[in-house]
Amino acid sequence: MTDEELRRAEHRLLAGAATYACGGYIVRLDALHRNDLYTRLAYDRLERKYDVVRELFAESDSNWNQTFYVLLFRTIGDVTNRDAFLTLARRVSYRMVLRERASLHAVEAMLIGASGLLDNYRDDTYTRSLKQDFDYFSRKYEIAPMTGAEWNLRDIRPANHPLLRIAQLAAFLASNDFLIDRLVECRTAEEVRRLFSAEASDYWYTHYIPATPTRELPKRIGRMKSDLLGINLVSLIQYAYGAYNGNERLRERAFALLEAIPAEENRFMRRWRLYDLHPANAFQSQALLQLATEYCDRRRCAECPVGRRRLAALRQSVPADESLSRH
Repeated sequence: MTDEELRRAEHRLLAGAATYACGGYIVRLDALHRNDLYTRLAYDRLERKYDVVRELFAESDSNWNQTFYVLLFRTIGDVTNRDAFLTLARRVSYRMVLRERASLHAVEAMLIGASGLLDNYRDDTYTRSLKQDFDYFSRKYEIAPMTGAEWNLRDIRPANHPLLRIAQLAAFLASNDFLIDRLVECRTAEEVRRLFSAEASDYWYTHYIPATPTRELPKRIGRMKSDLLGINLVSLIQYAYGAYNGNERLRERAFALLEAIPAEENRFMRRWRLYDLHPANAFQSQALLQLATEYCDRRRCAECPVGRRRLAALRQSVPADESLSRH
């Protein structure tokens, strides 16, 4: 292949990045090479996430429980409220919750009061009691409340409303000391679901938002959200804690847990399925997510493990890779 032909091939590769055209190439790989590719990408993704954990660990004065606490808040809501949840975790620390966790109402009052979200809604008897208790805790711990404007409430599904998520967090925190040992022992999706099975307090059985009653329904963290917590929190803590302590078995457990959790469903996976790529578990879907977000969307084909493999094949004039945009 001439240099000019190779340049044209590289151009076609870049042109196909926007449509994830390499999916057609990946699906034709044999199982051994495809699994090798998935392993490389999944490892890269955990390493990238580990950078975030290291920053939070340093911020948390090298305390793993506080690090988990902050990561839990970062993960529990939707992406648009990630920063707001992080702010809340920093306003109401793990230490404060630990001191008051004997009372679910106290934990709720601290977290919901500090969020500032109650200012967006009419009061009822329950929310007035939360505000009264928060006044006490805000003085006791010098908690500066957020404002309701710091939260995104547009196009939020009721089950994912920040107030309901905070109530679920309060229930989880009041019923668990959440020592790091409990997290690192999780090996299956079902164990993760049991870990996060706490239900919000009785008030939330009939409310998604304050002063607006709905039909009675237990408000526990759902199966899909629990699986996402397994992917983005539990396996990550296992990997990070294992790396920090030089425990290779624990890092391997993080990968095994991803293999035990169903693949997530999102717009990236729907696009890969157009090429008949159907991830069997979260390990594979995380690999494909890494490929999409770190390489395809950024047109980093020359650095991508798939792109490099295809270009190497072209340089060797492998006929099967003659057309880079074919799928």
